[in-house]
Amino acid sequence: MKVCVIGGANVDITATSRNHFIARDSNPGTVRLSFGGVGRNIAHNLALLGDNVCFVTRFGGDAFGQMLQVSCREIGMDISLCEACPTLPSACFASINDSNGEMLGGVADMVVTESISTGWLTERIDAINKADAIVADTNLLPGTLAWLIDHVTAPLYIDAVSGPKAVRLVEALNLSESKRLFSFKCNALESQTLSGVNLFTRRYVTRGAEGLEVTAGGRTSLFPALPCTVRNATGGGDALLAGIVHAGPDASVEEAARIGLLCARCAVEADEAVNEQLKYLPL
Repeated sequence: MKVCVIGGANVDITATSRNHFIARDSNPGTVRLSFGGVGRNIAHNLALLGDNVCFVTRFGGDAFGQMLQVSCREIGMDISLCEACPTLPSACFASINDSNGEMLGGVADMVVTESISTGWLTERIDAINKADAIVADTNLLPGTLAWLIDHVTAPLYIDAVSGPKAVRLVEALNLSESKRLFSFKCNALESQTLSGVNLFTRRYVTRGAEGLEVTAGGRTSLFPALPCTVRNATGGGDALLAGIVHAGPDASVEEAARIGLLCARCAVEADEAVNEQLKYLPL
């Protein structure tokens, strides 16, 4: 399946405490630098699953931006629609994890991703619409998201990213003329912001250890989380959505949830946000 992913590609700086994290103090632990971004991570996971992935973003004009481009190509993504912006730094996300791998908080600098405009996308929309499914994240501004909702022709999946950025999906739907949204994925906190969003074919809400809640056709089902040992929960949601998209728009709710949960378990059992072992996952 050909999937087009539009969203953030950034440098991830992840600090994990060795012991239980103590706020407002220096905690011994590990600090890792890797490449991430919700859109990039979803695209990476989809490539590992064997999908034909076109990734669309704007890279920073610094060394990190060049390294991100090289990494995307090595993974197997088509980045021919991307562009490097010489005047902006690469996007960056810094997070702190507790000793059990749960994220305590983070800060995102996504100005370069927010520079993706409707005019910039207009030049690429014909190529984007050649995909069988399209994924976008809310690192894009509301006006840009609304434009995508109105102009993409394939089923559109949106990742809410975070509580503050989930508001952008609400604003985008208010701005949209068609309000044609196939699906969105959020966590329990983000779902509070999105509680008034009723125009969708499917809604996926991750509820941690409780599992995955799916609403479709006026019915809500809860699928239990799979047993696992969490090493880093940062990329679990990205892998889950990648699995759901990989299942295909025509897949049943049960099949999409099954594949998504398998991918999420694989992700959280690795130190990195994306687990390269996903390519060997029996689905």
